[in-house]
Amino acid sequence: MIFRKTSLEKTGGVLFEYLSDDVTAKPAMLVIPGGGYSVVCTEREGEPIALAYLALGYKAFVLHYSVGREASGERPLAQASEAVAYIRRNSKALSISEDMIFAVGFSAGGHLCGSLATMWKSENAVHAAGIKAGENRPDGVVLCYPVISGTEHPHKGSFVNLCGCENPTTRQLEYYSLERHVDKDSSPAFIIHTAEDELVPVENSLLMAQAYAKAGVTFELHVYPYGPHGLSLANHITSQGKSELIDSQYARWVNDSNIFLRSLKK
Repeated sequence: MIFRKTSLEKTGGVLFEYLSDDVTAKPAMLVIPGGGYSVVCTEREGEPIALAYLALGYKAFVLHYSVGREASGERPLAQASEAVAYIRRNSKALSISEDMIFAVGFSAGGHLCGSLATMWKSENAVHAAGIKAGENRPDGVVLCYPVISGTEHPHKGSFVNLCGCENPTTRQLEYYSLERHVDKDSSPAFIIHTAEDELVPVENSLLMAQAYAKAGVTFELHVYPYGPHGLSLANHITSQGKSELIDSQYARWVNDSNIFLRSLKK
């Protein structure tokens, strides 16, 4: 396996690349950890996820994006956009299938991943990334217990950081509410959540699925009955010794997402 760190020149984001030695064209997975747009939780939602997809035959990339005061003004979206464009532009050299470039995000990272899927046309993000609109559109996304709406059942801390102020306006919250941006051009989505999630309520995923259904865009939704927020892989690798973070039923999501992504119509 090849491991290396790549700086994204235009936006200041950083990619950690996990590449197999196989020269056969493989799908790519951009991993976007969560953290409420205040930190990037790479220990549980970064490298372990990259290695899980690597084992399924993907080339994997973990994105470190701006957080806290640096997260406002669509900067994380610009960084994620540059990351997808970097993978796409270098697909031949990296032995990646150009039409199989995917992204997976967790919690607030799920919001960023969902932003790629639905807001990839954003002029601000595209301009900041120095790319053409479309170069940053994932061919499919996986949204894990995602932050979606700033107006209905919101995770307030995420939107405070996104908007750059303690009391975002209704207009700001509506702008960053992803269910409002889903259209026919949005990337297909595999969405997972638990009904017991108290930090980011399951209604976020339900709103996103409803928006996808209305737009007629391919999606798959899994709502598991049990489990707290932040399950990650839901196995001993990411549990940090906490039994409540292990759930064999929920842990199926990685293989299920792989089946979904590989079955998408080109």
